[in-house]
Amino acid sequence: MQSYFAILLFALTSFSGLAQACPCCTENYNQFDFWLGNWEVKDTNGIALGSNQISEAEQNCLIVEHWTGASGGTGTSYNYYDSSDSLWHQLWVSSNGFILNLKGSWQGESMQLRSKLQKGKSVGDFYHQISWTPQKDGSIIQRWDYLGTKGEVLQTVFYGIYRKVNKD
Repeated sequence: MQSYFAILLFALTSFSGLAQACPCCTENYNQFDFWLGNWEVKDTNGIALGSNQISEAEQNCLIVEHWTGASGGTGTSYNYYDSSDSLWHQLWVSSNGFILNLKGSWQGESMQLRSKLQKGKSVGDFYHQISWTPQKDGSIIQRWDYLGTKGEVLQTVFYGIYRKVNKD
């Protein structure tokens, strides 16, 4: 009977120790933390493009984006680091049914995520590439480009400057 209680006590303390560990608390999982917060997003002329609310979920394993465009459109993305391929992944779904899958990593001074090759009509075959570049003043520049098969910018789809908004 005493050995039964010893085994039970060992099992309970072992499993509770595993549950308390933070599997997504390493440096790689924190690379996108600069994007966390509530943001107003404007273009280079100061015209409002929308607002974005970025938060952590699932004990630092997921970053969730809630976008509201100035013209009323919305979208949500799920962003996560996958240790099996050492890449960041984003799944974006907008209110107009547009879905975008991206993956990538920190490149120089920016987080850069890219889609698989897309079949284009007006610009030929292209990749979606979105980059987030933190600035010294705390703002972030987000740029979304269509890239050609050789990596050249075919078209800039979005260029937004993020500035934090305090929400109480």
